[in-house]
Amino acid sequence: ISKGDAKAVVDWLHGRGLEFYLESNTGLFASENFRERARETMKIYAMNRGKTAEEVAHQEVEDVLHGLVFDGELYRDDLNKISFVLDSYQDHLDSKYAFPQLVANTWGGRGETALFGDLGVKDIDKAHAIEVLLEHLGAKKEDTIAFGDAKIDIPMLEYCAVGVAMGNGGAEILAMADMVTDDVEHDGLYNAFEKLGLLSIQ
Repeated sequence: ISKGDAKAVVDWLHGRGLEFYLESNTGLFASENFRERARETMKIYAMNRGKTAEEVAHQEVEDVLHGLVFDGELYRDDLNKISFVLDSYQDHLDSKYAFPQLVANTWGGRGETALFGDLGVKDIDKAHAIEVLLEHLGAKKEDTIAFGDAKIDIPMLEYCAVGVAMGNGGAEILAMADMVTDDVEHDGLYNAFEKLGLLSIQ
C-alpha cells in the first residue's frame, strides 16, 4: 500500500471513529484506542474459532495479535493490509467505495462472520501466493489441495487442483468447492485428509 493511500485510509478511519491496526513486514501497529474497542470483538473472534467464553474471559487483544505496537507511526510506507473493527457492515461497504484502488474484505473467525473490515493491495490474494510458492518450490499445480471457509478463500480453492470447503464455511464457498468436509471443530481437516488419502499408518 502506498504511503499516500495509507495516510488516506488512516485519516478516513480516524474521521469515522473506527479503530484499526496496520500490518507490515516489520510489525503490527495499532490505533490509539484499538485495545479498548477491539477487546470484546476479539473475544467473539476467538469463540468463533472454537474457544469457550471461559477461555476468553480474561483475553486481551495482544493475546491474539502478538507483538501489537501502540504509539507507533501510523503514516507508513511498508503496509500490506489495514484491518479495522466494524461498527456496522456499512463501514465495510463504505470502505470499498472510498478506496476502489484497494481490495476490501471482511473477516471474523468463522465463515462469513464480519467483525473486521480490511483493505489491501489489489491482485494479491491467496491464489497468487500459492502460485508464487509453487514456482519457488518447483512443485506442480496438479498436486495442490486448498482448504477454506470464507469468500476470501474462493480464489485459492479455484486455483488448486482440489478445493475443500470446511463445513462451517459460508454459502458461496460451500457451493463452489470440489469437496465439503466437516466443521473445523469436528475434525474437518482430519476427515478430509483421510478421504483424500493423505494419511498413512506407519
